[in-house]
Amino acid sequence: MTRARGPQSTRHRATAALSLALMAILVLVLTALLARAPIMAYLNSVTGEEDAWEQVKGFGRLLVLRLTGPALQLAAETPMQHAGVNPFGVNTFLEQEVEPQKVELALQMIRDAGFRWIRQEFPWEDIEHSGRGDFWDHKWDKSAWEKYDRIVEIANRYGVQVIARLDHPPAWTRADGDARGTRCPPDDFHDFGNFVFAVVSRYRGQVRYYQIWNEPNIYPEWGEQAVDAAGYVRLLQIAYRRTKEADPECVILCAGLAQTVETGPKNLSDLIYLQQMYDAGVRGYFDIMGVMAYGLWTGPTDRRASPELANFSRPQLIRDIMVRNGDADKPLWATEVGWNAVPLDFEGPAVYGRVTLERQARYAVQAYQRAQQEWPWMGVMNYWFFKRATDTEMDQAFYYFRMVEPDFTPLPVYEVMREYANQGPCVYPGYHQEDHWALQWHGDWQAVRDEQAVLGRLRRSVRPGDALHFTFVGTELRLVVYKGPNAGSLQCVIDGGKPIALALTDSVPQYGVEPVLARGLGRTGHKVEIVIQGELGTQVLIDGLVVR
Repeated sequence: MTRARGPQSTRHRATAALSLALMAILVLVLTALLARAPIMAYLNSVTGEEDAWEQVKGFGRLLVLRLTGPALQLAAETPMQHAGVNPFGVNTFLEQEVEPQKVELALQMIRDAGFRWIRQEFPWEDIEHSGRGDFWDHKWDKSAWEKYDRIVEIANRYGVQVIARLDHPPAWTRADGDARGTRCPPDDFHDFGNFVFAVVSRYRGQVRYYQIWNEPNIYPEWGEQAVDAAGYVRLLQIAYRRTKEADPECVILCAGLAQTVETGPKNLSDLIYLQQMYDAGVRGYFDIMGVMAYGLWTGPTDRRASPELANFSRPQLIRDIMVRNGDADKPLWATEVGWNAVPLDFEGPAVYGRVTLERQARYAVQAYQRAQQEWPWMGVMNYWFFKRATDTEMDQAFYYFRMVEPDFTPLPVYEVMREYANQGPCVYPGYHQEDHWALQWHGDWQAVRDEQAVLGRLRRSVRPGDALHFTFVGTELRLVVYKGPNAGSLQCVIDGGKPIALALTDSVPQYGVEPVLARGLGRTGHKVEIVIQGELGTQVLIDGLVVR
């Protein structure tokens, strides 16, 4: 029988952990005197700190967290949809551009930089401004949809998918108007449901992804009142049902919760708020969990995942809550990510942290790298933000997240992201579906529905010579396949080495089989070519792959 640990045992563990941490710090300080640069590089890689003393303190705290904190449940090898997508997204404010040619130029630059997603606001107050069902811009005597139609059309033309953010209710939706703030939710949540239905119906086949509200856990996103997780869940449930009525194929993002350690009433920790959402019945009413992934005062390599810290590792804590509440098969998308390059002569406080333009650029690339390499449950990461329409907000700290100036002059972060995002894709450790963006299918492969497949879909071919190419980083590779009667065979070549034959024929149909193609490789990039063998007509079904 295991004896429960009492307070005294807990104190002993904490004291031992602190002693170990202090000893480790002492060793590091002494070692740093002999090899300062290598030690600082290592400490930066685990704390995200640039200052030597902050690195030492941060490493001590990291040790205490590792020794005393609970292990996070991240479920890295869980099959899930919408995770293996191109991860490069950016936030836009294209509705604020007066000249249509600027919308065109913005989307052209976004496409050229390798971004394949924009997270774009569709403000309710700007579309259904005057009253229920009134989608006419009475000021300019034209359709309120016009500029949003233009944004969607141009984005699709440039191969950029739109994530439509739906919030900002008009004053007519509240009996007291704006008395409780311009972002206060409507009195009747069904008014929002009707608006969502109208948007999704209009853009069916053109826009597939929609985010419902934004940062409802902080002031003033829920109005001049206390935040209310149960209230947001009711709003989300109505919106989810209405979106699926309008377009069963649409995908719904839960609002990205703001990173905060406060405990209410107007600002509530995203971790506490999310658990309250689950307690209120949110499970089953979103397809993707939105999350904020700001670094704020430390870099993207800060590995101190703690409820008391707001840093780039915080999405891991959100993921842990999701897994513990039965949503391991739902991915996260970063609705906003970035670092603030507010200048030193800025008159106000650096409320979002402060980095140089060069460090902002370096951190952005490192953030996308870390997410791809370590977080297989993370899909799109939307950089905050591309540009503002004018420079009238230079007196506000948030302005300095921008990637491009209002006159379209690119900043260093745009240039380095353009170089990085246009590199060839790679598959990193985790369980990945057959539609992963790094997989290159050659030949007559067909995407087919099959209820017995891992997530109801797989790739099928009956033609010898059809091939699959990709690059992965890891020490082990498994292919997820179907084995059964009339199944063919494959030949796999890794890094130009000896061909590996894989027969898929079996007397008993089996889905989700995971044969090992390689094990014990170096943790570097490996090029893979898989080619169908056998006779014409025998089928090969590939359902995904696992990298370790």
